[in-house]
Amino acid sequence: MALVIEGEERIAAPLQKVWEALNDPDILRGSIPGCQSLEKKSDTEMAATVVLKIGPIKATFNGEVVLKNLKPPHSYTIQGEGKGGIAGFAKGGADVTLTADGADTTVLKYAAKADVGGKIAQLGSRLIESTSKKLAGQFFSTFGGKVGG
Repeated sequence: MALVIEGEERIAAPLQKVWEALNDPDILRGSIPGCQSLEKKSDTEMAATVVLKIGPIKATFNGEVVLKNLKPPHSYTIQGEGKGGIAGFAKGGADVTLTADGADTTVLKYAAKADVGGKIAQLGSRLIESTSKKLAGQFFSTFGGKVGG
């Protein structure tokens, strides 16, 4: 089951600071809902453990996060894949674009695609879509608060 989520967040911080934060495992760990650990393996690869509850199913996903198409400090693609055991799998990515709006404000736009399978996919597309949108919104608003706050 595939879905697309798009959004925009205005962050009260200069473009370069936002770019650096998007590449900082500590800031990402604190922004990802349910993130238990996020470790940098290289400049473009991280290992993550995330606990998510979707409807009645709560699962721990272990996975990889890879940064691609890097165009510092303006855009990149973040891709991830996680396995949640009996609950199934989740994989997806987001194209993230940063645009300066004056010296101290950055507009972050994202277009994310997600695909889930296994038990989670049986929950129904509306529940998965609403949960995915909520999680994406939480991530970007928490991230914006940490960087611009």
